[in-house]
Amino acid sequence: MQLSENARTVLERRYLKRKDGRVIETPEDMLRRVAANIAEVEWQWDPSKIQEMEEKFFNIMDNCEFMPNSPTLMNAGRELQQLSACFVLPIEDSMESIFGSLRDAALIQKSGGGTGFSFSRIRPQNDRVKTTGGVASGPVSFLKCYNAATEAVKQGGTRRGANMGILRVDHPDILDFIRCKADNREITNFNISVGITEAFMEAVEADQDYPLINPRSEEEVGRLKARDVFNLIVEMAWRNGEPGIVFLDRINRANPTPHVGVIEATNPCGEQPLLPYESCNLGSINVARFAVQTDAGWTVDWDRLEEVVHIAVRFLDNVIDANRYPLEEIEKMTKANRKIGLGVMGFADLLIRLGIPYDSEQGVEFARELMRFIQNTARAQSAKLAEERGPFPNYKGSVYEQQGIVLRNATVTTIAPTGTISIIAGCSSGIEPLFALAFTRNVLDNTKLVEVNPVFEQVMREHGLYSPELMELVAKTGSAANLEQIPLEIRRVLVTAHDIAPKWHIAMQAAFQEFTDNAVSKTVNFPNDATPEQIEEVYRLAYKLGCKGVTVYRSGSREAEVLTVGSDKSASDTPRTSPGGARPRKRPAITRGQTERVKTGCGTLYVTVNEDDEGVCEVFTTIGKAGGCSAAFSEATARMISLALRSGVELEQIVRQLRGIRCPHPVWQNGKLILSCPDAIAMVLQRYLDEKNGKEQSRGDVSLAGSKADACPECGGQLKHESGCETCMDCGFSRCS
Repeated sequence: MQLSENARTVLERRYLKRKDGRVIETPEDMLRRVAANIAEVEWQWDPSKIQEMEEKFFNIMDNCEFMPNSPTLMNAGRELQQLSACFVLPIEDSMESIFGSLRDAALIQKSGGGTGFSFSRIRPQNDRVKTTGGVASGPVSFLKCYNAATEAVKQGGTRRGANMGILRVDHPDILDFIRCKADNREITNFNISVGITEAFMEAVEADQDYPLINPRSEEEVGRLKARDVFNLIVEMAWRNGEPGIVFLDRINRANPTPHVGVIEATNPCGEQPLLPYESCNLGSINVARFAVQTDAGWTVDWDRLEEVVHIAVRFLDNVIDANRYPLEEIEKMTKANRKIGLGVMGFADLLIRLGIPYDSEQGVEFARELMRFIQNTARAQSAKLAEERGPFPNYKGSVYEQQGIVLRNATVTTIAPTGTISIIAGCSSGIEPLFALAFTRNVLDNTKLVEVNPVFEQVMREHGLYSPELMELVAKTGSAANLEQIPLEIRRVLVTAHDIAPKWHIAMQAAFQEFTDNAVSKTVNFPNDATPEQIEEVYRLAYKLGCKGVTVYRSGSREAEVLTVGSDKSASDTPRTSPGGARPRKRPAITRGQTERVKTGCGTLYVTVNEDDEGVCEVFTTIGKAGGCSAAFSEATARMISLALRSGVELEQIVRQLRGIRCPHPVWQNGKLILSCPDAIAMVLQRYLDEKNGKEQSRGDVSLAGSKADACPECGGQLKHESGCETCMDCGFSRCS
């Protein structure tokens, strides 16, 4: 297995077995462990095939032709044996259901899974509660409750819980829901999407009112102007990327088992619509590995691709039986429908290899050709498995029975985010265009290394254009669009996410959706100066072209976004400076402050926060014996914080940089996990902010486990927004995989 240095780092931090904090497994050992575990299922059908399939499973992973989702790589053949990425849980309009599903969600997140919910069945705010004579608090209040529970669970675990919250557009509380993430510091453990109906979109087009329906009584309780609601969705998405939208009626028209139930929710990234208690079992083909050079030029090895798709479908079907499910209801429903989701990654790399621009009709048509082939091949293999093993138990009454098609799996294809597994495979993520051709990675001692996309590097070398100086130049913006050193015909193919007009993002998503059973996770990237009108255009186009949902992200729209490539940053993000650079104001002779004692893994830390007439101006820390390393580092941290404060850097920005930094010895205090001395300082500073803003908190109420900004909460590195998810380009952290 050929791995980049970054891939090895990700594997060591997140996937490989450890004992006493030490890695005891090689990447090859991991793949052997996974292959052997998944192949064991063969004994149910033909024990003689166990060894053969183990080798085939191992080879397609070792060649980086296929990778299963992260939980399978992490857990197969280990004690946990929880192999599914995400689950959907039902929420009915009762306290028993609401808090029963909350309990179930905690168990799922403890095992490393993500969860999706529809809050649409909960009665609206101020609706009557007959049993108590009181009034209801509404779905948004329970969404916040679920968010807080996820925060508590993630502080005790190694994987952070990811959630999707959906509310139908005709729910009476829809306006509150659309606005509920206006403050990026709130509801940080949920993606949210509005469930859009056909009737609503028709009302938008006709500029008409539409009814609001109380889910308790199923009666109309009011009306709103559809276009006003649509514009509010657009406005909020322009501000910070949320809410997304999912087209519920379209999703249910593609529901293969309507006799079992109605689909109301998706997994956290939106690509897997699921019935209550279903799980998603995903894997992705690295299509870049099938680019071969012939005398006529580069083409696709369709024969090998067909072979790998067959093996991958068998692998994913086996996962369903090898899985250890967190709830009995989930095991029952998952095995009844046997949904799998085979997707792709490395698509942008493949296009570059073939010399096809992403943002072109040729690129869109090739996407259709590729996904049509994968879909047809995957269904053919599922039909073969049905002959060997029988169809999925809920087959009778399904749309396939009506069509005379017999399949082992109710669905076979999904286009999912592949942020972390694409790092391991060394390819571009999902069907996204390249995030950057090259970028600068910060490593130890503030050393900066230029990381270059391997396909881009190959193309440059093939044309005699490669040089370290050119790579550094590309890394400044991530793009080659304006570099005249590279011929125009080459630049035309080497496009990145921000080089591409939004309409092409949607056109590509729609092309893949045409031949995908489930949905397509895709982000439409906008520059910072994009307008709400441009967001609206994309939403309308997604509806017109047959997408099942859409997510947008405007660069820099979230607070304290780390500048990943280029200089696409608003002026307001820059601290106050003078021609000679930032100049800290003088410290006054007298300051006012308070000192707090915090327990850390290095000992008891005393943090003093002082303020002058302009606000907080300095921080002092004391820990351990003077002259020790802990004392030296904490003093240095405090000095730099003080310098930054007096130079005009906002305290909120400092908190976001410090919060979530980990050391080898985290400790608990008052029910909160203190990850490090910097994390402890962030806690104290956040408490200071909250008190100044009138937020009364008891000691220990501040969340420490993850950054609420767009910097990576684990390493502070660069987060890229792709496929409805966020992935760190430095350490492989992902909010959803």
